[in-house]
Amino acid sequence: MSDHPYEAAHLGRNAANFAALTPLNFLIRAAAVYPDKIAVVDGARRFTYHEMCQRCLRLADALRQRGIGNGDTVAVMAPNVPALLEAHYGVPMAGAVLNALNYRLDAATIAFILGHGEAKLLIADHEFAPVVKEALKQFGHDLPVVEIAGPAGETALGAVEYEELLAEGDARAGWSPPEDEWAAIALNYTSGTTGNPKGVVYHHRGAFLNALGNAITFGMDRHSVFLWTLPMFHCNGWTYTWALSAVAGTHVCLRRVDPAAIFAAIAEHRVTHMAGAPIVLNMLVHAPDAVKRRFDHVVEVSTGGAAPPSAVIEAMEGMGFRVTHLYGLTESYGPTTVCAWQAEWDALPLAGRVEKMARQGVQHVMLDRQRVVDPETMEDVPADGATIGEVVVRSNTLMKGYLKNPAATAAAFAHGWFHTGDLAVLHPDRYMEVKDRSKDIIISGGENISSIEVEEVLYRHPAVMEAAVVARPDEFWGETPCAFVTLKDGVTAEADEIIAFCRERMAHYKAPKHVVFGPLPKTSTGKIQKFTLREQAKEAER
Repeated sequence: MSDHPYEAAHLGRNAANFAALTPLNFLIRAAAVYPDKIAVVDGARRFTYHEMCQRCLRLADALRQRGIGNGDTVAVMAPNVPALLEAHYGVPMAGAVLNALNYRLDAATIAFILGHGEAKLLIADHEFAPVVKEALKQFGHDLPVVEIAGPAGETALGAVEYEELLAEGDARAGWSPPEDEWAAIALNYTSGTTGNPKGVVYHHRGAFLNALGNAITFGMDRHSVFLWTLPMFHCNGWTYTWALSAVAGTHVCLRRVDPAAIFAAIAEHRVTHMAGAPIVLNMLVHAPDAVKRRFDHVVEVSTGGAAPPSAVIEAMEGMGFRVTHLYGLTESYGPTTVCAWQAEWDALPLAGRVEKMARQGVQHVMLDRQRVVDPETMEDVPADGATIGEVVVRSNTLMKGYLKNPAATAAAFAHGWFHTGDLAVLHPDRYMEVKDRSKDIIISGGENISSIEVEEVLYRHPAVMEAAVVARPDEFWGETPCAFVTLKDGVTAEADEIIAFCRERMAHYKAPKHVVFGPLPKTSTGKIQKFTLREQAKEAER
């Protein structure tokens, strides 16, 4: 043992100077400091922070009374309703692990997740009764079910109702914080575009830190009103489920993403913050004029999951939204990277500002380190805005690993870094810009073509609503870009016109050689299924 004075025994950890980090304490503090402040808005219902905390404590006790405790998994399949928000506290307060299910998945995948995660209880919203019943049938084992009733008391599963479950619990029973901050708090499954999804395990420490990082990055405080357009099942709502309680802000629940409901909620509740994938922004931009509303305040919007086209960012800014571009993955609790705004950018013309905003940016305040490297040598790429490398990160805000999958975990953390599989360039100002997933880059005649770069141009076409670009096999070039395009309602365009539009705005070899019109296939989280499009591209007419 070292005899250095700073390492003396009396300077060690003890119960007074060290406590395990957990985001659950955010709610306890908010309820103590702001007991009468509105914490949750759900239609006509309102819950103060005192009421929300009491409900979460009752949920925890009710679960314990049913034999659920440390390390047990509780699955919840629900839209953005108070029950799912409360589960983010009540389930881990019981010592259990929350598995928020993606309600867009099919019954077979839900059944797989329930089995793989060894769920001990399923809390399900009445709205998803058909898929839940089929999933339970395929699951093949008895699993207790609790049903969340609809706004008018609708039920469809014939199970114990959620409010009845809460009534079983006693808030006075209290709860015990985790002894180890490395303990699991949540289980989230990747989208599983090929094969079975992987179970990503979160820990209390990472959830605590990422929640605070998001609150800082997004400029949240007790006056913040957050509209739940981002699914709470997606990376636990990017940890905003916990971040709002950290600052004692207000959660506005939204059962489904609908432009009319979003604009109405912003106006009624004076929403200050919201988040979502670029597809949500696109919905707002193309909403009918009849449902759009003007606001006398700026609404902060964080977006990630894919690079939002600059045309969408520009349109959002014109409607009174300020877009902050983020980047992250399920394995990193959501955001790891933010396009931090620089004051000198204010003087740029709109096109220049949009160009800056479209980049993913610099590391999140809670991220230890982010690099863009040659994946073979692990050497950093030059900050020239042109050399493509893989994004790798190192942080406290990364998953414990993949549940029951040591091989995938080892591969993800090879060389002491988490490998994202995303390809990016590093600009001279050290801002990172994602160019593609490693599997989506197009190599034509030996030249790398970023599908995102081509999509960016396509979104500028006045007739295009959605676009995706993938590689199409070519006997001469090896691969060429093939564009899949969804046109705006009531608008027409020809393939030759789209191709000419692109060739006028980028190097000709990067422009798509083929254009296919129609709706784009999407994953359960709204991401465009490029692996499906690649198969379709092979069959596209020459």
